[in-house]
Amino acid sequence: MGSGADRITELAPSLASEALREMEVLVAVSTPSGDRAGAEEAIALCASFLPTAAQIERVPCSTSTCAPDLLARISGFGRLRLLLLGHIDTVISHDSHAPLRPAGERLYGPGTADMKGGVAVALAVARALAASPELFAELSVLLVTDEEWRTEKFRHVERFAGYDACLCFEAGERTAAGEEGVIVRRKGAGTLRVSATGRASHSGSAPLEGRNALLALCAAATAVAAHSDPHGAERLTVVPTVIRSGEAFNVVPAAGELVCDLRCEDVAAFARVLAAVPEEVGGAKLEAGLERVWPAMDSEAATADLLARAAQRLGRPIIARARGGASDASHFAASIPLTVDGLGPRGGGAHTPDEFVLASSLRERLEVALSLAVTALESG
Repeated sequence: MGSGADRITELAPSLASEALREMEVLVAVSTPSGDRAGAEEAIALCASFLPTAAQIERVPCSTSTCAPDLLARISGFGRLRLLLLGHIDTVISHDSHAPLRPAGERLYGPGTADMKGGVAVALAVARALAASPELFAELSVLLVTDEEWRTEKFRHVERFAGYDACLCFEAGERTAAGEEGVIVRRKGAGTLRVSATGRASHSGSAPLEGRNALLALCAAATAVAAHSDPHGAERLTVVPTVIRSGEAFNVVPAAGELVCDLRCEDVAAFARVLAAVPEEVGGAKLEAGLERVWPAMDSEAATADLLARAAQRLGRPIIARARGGASDASHFAASIPLTVDGLGPRGGGAHTPDEFVLASSLRERLEVALSLAVTALESG
């Protein structure tokens, strides 16, 4: 593979062309989380894009109802081990699915930014590295099928214990000054679910005989949202996102559910939010619990030297950035200190029908990812 920025720049144009074609093929497959048929088709495509030296396994997904994840391993002659991480599931339903649609610099399509564009970049990096097995002892690619909606415990951390670096390919970004940014800090994330049990009654003739579950859930939403402090030391946000209650316009609601999204620098703060849910409001009982608790990620100090040396290799700055959204990189950061995220192409509109990536960013982010990968593998 050679060394230095010149060689990386030489590889990037051809790799970007390949990544664009592969992203288009992947986006053409509808893969909402939980859909096994779509996941199997996308995984089969990814397997075909991997280097021929890869030993491919299908390993159990963290979510038992989802299709197995893809794990590819490539053995080399170097000293260090590198993990390339991504996911193939999206939040876009089959009904809203559409193929890749170019519009000037923008390439629109479900999952382009989150994260089929990133997967295409990861696979291109894997092929480039596989051509130089002297760089690594082991190169692994892990593509999961349940990242968007997982509520069960992530099961892959122990498998990669002892790895030297992890690169994750969620969407990339630039600083306000136009410099390349990568993600080294993420908030912890959690879902608070509150169920209410009241008593139904006629809302006209006997409203006082009811126990209003809807009012109880509204009180709970207000109570927990009061703990939100995005500018405080913990940067805690508590956002009620879903409420369901009531079956008829003239019946006191007897049951319902509230869902809140929690983000914080330290997930220990979520216990305080949970404790703020009252046990009873107006006679309606409330039960609350935390789901989908993902750890925070902070690899800023550990990766500072890596980013500096990779930037020198690349010939332009690579800036450490923080992001609020959750990622599977957060699960690995505690055991793999050199964990860097946000290496996919730049874009926007994630989780919406207007999701897109910028075509030129495929090459630019490939250059960043290759520089980080080679520099990380030289660290030993």
